[in-house]
Amino acid sequence: MTPITIPARFRGPPHSGNGGYVAGLMARLAGGHRAVAMRAPAPLDTALTFDGSGETARLTHGETLIAEAAPADAAELPVPPAPPTLDQVLAASEGYQSFHPICVCCADQLPPEEGLRVRAGQVEGAPAGTVAAVWDVHDAFCDPDGRAPEEIVWAAMDCPGFYAWVAHDGRHGALTGRMQAEVLEHPRAGDRCIVLAWPLERVSERRRTAGVALFGADGRLLARGVQTWIAVVRRAG
Repeated sequence: MTPITIPARFRGPPHSGNGGYVAGLMARLAGGHRAVAMRAPAPLDTALTFDGSGETARLTHGETLIAEAAPADAAELPVPPAPPTLDQVLAASEGYQSFHPICVCCADQLPPEEGLRVRAGQVEGAPAGTVAAVWDVHDAFCDPDGRAPEEIVWAAMDCPGFYAWVAHDGRHGALTGRMQAEVLEHPRAGDRCIVLAWPLERVSERRRTAGVALFGADGRLLARGVQTWIAVVRRAG
């Protein structure tokens, strides 16, 4: 049993952790290739318990199960399309729509030392829903060796999968339900990276899957993943 805390700076929604950050942290602590299922929002600045003793690692808050990290096969991950050029990515970001102004991944209101500022928009000429964004890696999100750790890389790839479906069919209001990813190379402070995302499957009325990938500015693949997004049901009254 390991006590951990999700600092408030790593929020997605205002009162809970960014799904990619929480999933990436779980994957790093559990070790090996993992698929992480989110079972409940992760509270911020709150003592949580990580249990990696079983085959499937668990994150809990008291009796509430927050997330599970199960062993997975990297062969299940989608093969990313070729990345757009940096100029195409910068143009795509001009079409970014802000839905989460304080999210550590996609917020456009946070300075670079507080947010990753991954603002994804539709790539011109690409299939509907293919979105891209620049990620300029700030040293505030790196370890003492200057590398972005697993949870930061997963966080940078989180929201673009949501924006892929926003660009595809205009629907928004969803939470990360599951994420599986592999990091092939950790970006370093000062690097300029390209985040790419594209829609995969409309699984049900509420569930969508998306592929995500991280590239260096020179086009080399740094990380890739697959996500399930769950639409939020707005209750009347």
